[in-house]
Amino acid sequence: MMVLIAEDFIDFLLHVQKFKDGYQQVIVPCKNGNAGGTFKRIEKTVRDKINLDTYRSDIPAKYLFYFPRETVYPDKTSFPKRIVAGLKACDLKALELLDQALLNSGFTDPLYAGWRENTTVISSDCNEICKTCSCNLFGGKPFPEKGFDLNISRVKDKYVITVGSVKGEELLQFIDKETELKEASPDEKEEISKNRENIFSLLEEQNNIFKTDGDFSEMRSTDLKQWTDESKDCVGCGACTSVCPTCYCLILNDYSHNNKFVKMRSYDSCQWHGYARVAGGGTPRPKMNERFRNRYLCKLDYMLHNFGTIGCTGCGRCTEACTAGIDFRKAVYELKRIKEEELMPETKL
Repeated sequence: MMVLIAEDFIDFLLHVQKFKDGYQQVIVPCKNGNAGGTFKRIEKTVRDKINLDTYRSDIPAKYLFYFPRETVYPDKTSFPKRIVAGLKACDLKALELLDQALLNSGFTDPLYAGWRENTTVISSDCNEICKTCSCNLFGGKPFPEKGFDLNISRVKDKYVITVGSVKGEELLQFIDKETELKEASPDEKEEISKNRENIFSLLEEQNNIFKTDGDFSEMRSTDLKQWTDESKDCVGCGACTSVCPTCYCLILNDYSHNNKFVKMRSYDSCQWHGYARVAGGGTPRPKMNERFRNRYLCKLDYMLHNFGTIGCTGCGRCTEACTAGIDFRKAVYELKRIKEEELMPETKL
């Protein structure tokens, strides 16, 4: 582990785009009022808003690798070499799942692959939590353990840097040439451990009322009435799937532009009424409660079977974005609780 002054690290990110044969883009999360903020290209005007240390951004890192709307034909053949900094553990977990879905041996999405290959990821520990953060309920932690090229952990006015890949090692060597790196001391490493324990304790306290055993395998057989009850306020706007870091359903549209054929890809949503509707007008899930159920089972059951991990990272963005104020944690807890009561043996007095 290496250490450098936090302000020196920000200076490096600001100037690295100017170096010949260096990184063409540096993207960081920037504060937006009291919220986690959004990703922006780094420049001097946003320096005071750079938000590497609190909690996850309002929009998922997915937006930087699998765009909400992107041209898939004509083919994109070049991608800028870039740094994306400030990703949190919940987004790293999401990218790991998207890698399985979009970079597998049976199918590789060329656009996603291009952005992933040309991006160096700098993650950072969470030093705060927001009201909807719940990674601890879904097997996560508020600090990265894998999936990063470099990780930074704030210790007072410094960053402790951990290398996670060959790309990360190359970037660290670049940083070393431009700044003053030192070996992390035992006290600094101990401070990181304490900070991580404190944040995890805050998460446990905040989410204690929603805690379950983490086994969601029985939810598929939960009575449809319970799904109807939980979905009664849902309006099917699709905000939850738009901000979910692991949703990747898409729709393709063809256009003619300046006498050229263009094919565009954009996000689709299983919560929309027309989702999966065929030419004859049929749809597999015409009712809202069925679409609501599909999303929850997709995150907690179907993705587990397909990728070996659940599709919820506990980022809490869907709860924040929900027009109807539906809390994902509460809905899961209630559905689990009701199912467990159904399975509980009757006790004779």
